[in-house]
Amino acid sequence: MLRSICLAISAFVSHVTSYVEANTSRFSQYLSEIEIEMMETKLDAKSLEEQNSEFHIPSPSVGRDQLFDALPPHESYEGLHRYDPTANWTAKEEAAVVRKTDLYLLSWICLMFFGLQLDRGNLSNALTDDLLVDLKLTTNDYNNGTTIQLLCFLAAEFPVQLLIKRFGFKTILPFMMMLWGTVSWAQAWMTDRTSFYITRALIGACEGGFIPGTILFTTYFYKSKELSVRLAAFWSTLNVARVISSLLAAGILNMRGVGGKAGWFWLFLLEGLLTFLIGFASYFYLPYSATRTKGFLWCKPWYTERQEVIMINRLLRDDPAKGLTAIREPARLRDVLSAWKDSSMWGLYLIGLVAYIPATPVQSYLSLTLRRIGYSTFDSNMLSIPSAVLQIILMLFLAYSSDFFNERTFHCMVGEFWVLPLLAALLALDPGGVDWGRFAITTMISGYPYFHPIVSAWISENSFDVKKRAITAATYNVIVQIGSVIGSQIYRADDSPYYYRGNKVLISISAFTLAVFIVQRAYLRHLNRRKQTTWESMTVEERLRYQDDRKARETDGNTRLDFRFKY
Repeated sequence: MLRSICLAISAFVSHVTSYVEANTSRFSQYLSEIEIEMMETKLDAKSLEEQNSEFHIPSPSVGRDQLFDALPPHESYEGLHRYDPTANWTAKEEAAVVRKTDLYLLSWICLMFFGLQLDRGNLSNALTDDLLVDLKLTTNDYNNGTTIQLLCFLAAEFPVQLLIKRFGFKTILPFMMMLWGTVSWAQAWMTDRTSFYITRALIGACEGGFIPGTILFTTYFYKSKELSVRLAAFWSTLNVARVISSLLAAGILNMRGVGGKAGWFWLFLLEGLLTFLIGFASYFYLPYSATRTKGFLWCKPWYTERQEVIMINRLLRDDPAKGLTAIREPARLRDVLSAWKDSSMWGLYLIGLVAYIPATPVQSYLSLTLRRIGYSTFDSNMLSIPSAVLQIILMLFLAYSSDFFNERTFHCMVGEFWVLPLLAALLALDPGGVDWGRFAITTMISGYPYFHPIVSAWISENSFDVKKRAITAATYNVIVQIGSVIGSQIYRADDSPYYYRGNKVLISISAFTLAVFIVQRAYLRHLNRRKQTTWESMTVEERLRYQDDRKARETDGNTRLDFRFKY
């Protein structure tokens, strides 16, 4: 059933993106030709006179997807044997490769994300079965446990990325799942605050680094313009898991008394074992790379030789930097420092810190809030489903729109504009009564158009270096989790159950986030204009010499004059 849901999501994504690519490829080519012509018209009269009348030197293009010929892959690149700068293929052939990738890879990673969400979300379900009462915990104890989990999560982020670059995705990602699955089912034997804190810490340590590692793994199979929708599919799976886990919890929690155990005992035990099994199967299923897909559970390669040629060359033509390092090439301290010094990422890091806070407390306390205003355990779990379904629809639509219009900033701002007035409405409600009105507003907030996949893809496409991409993705995810730590402390026990003071804080943070988006967009535009001014001052020969310097190209990354930031 879970694999079928994941397949359905990947099939929908594949159908939509194939249609868009088929109808926009000619238009994109036409725009590229116009851009080149405009660039050539800006050459000064002197440079035009210097060109030999018999030999016209074409003006080099700018932009990551125009640098394929100038930047061949490194000899350590896994797909080097399929590299062919003269290769060509039809849109139909490429669409077939993408569909096969969606079927074999996307659906399985969605299944892994399902396992991730089971163990991240079952604590919220367990709250409706009086977990806090059974363990003699307060709301503040629960907040502290969440904070401990997130701090351990943060501590594991960078070590995991270094391990992935050293030992590969196929080994590390499944191993992580088996570890946190084991801790998850072990939570069934929690007895007090100490055991609650210990299991929270271990869950965080075992899950840290999984999401940025998975995102980086996905970039080796998809072009940048295909990434937002695929990442949205991953996060949609998290919401599918929220729906399914709520249904499972509604049934499993009724097992309270079976074997003399609480309902949450069986919830942790069964869902933790399921996650462990998914991780175990993933070790035998995941490929090493796009050209090494044969495994124990799949005895034949995913792609034909012709499809491997299409896969490798379409990826390198979209982002030549992917061919400059091997998947298992380790990152070093200088790579980390270089990534952190990149000012083009600082605004995105700040966005990661504050942008998701406004909805975080509302989502975390949705089930518990429903219990406190009078709903039963079963009703509270069932009433959390509409918000998950709403977010799936809005998130996929927003990601598709962002890719279609090739725009990032304003699409992300949609999420903040969605949450801000709803928080104000929640603040305006009187205490007591209006239960269905409060439920409707909290559901709308919890189901807001989540733009995290767009920002993750945004960071990826603005990092013209695979090592840097891994480090910036991990840094961004660490900062997002710091934001979650902050968000987990906004709703306090003395502000319960309607959290008026906390909602005022959330409104302020939401307004601040909108300002950060505007400033980040303006800064990236400024960087692009500065590069364009320098580029236009160079002659055609100077541009060609600049692009022929392969050593500099491999080290300069997104600081190159011929690289343009997306915003």
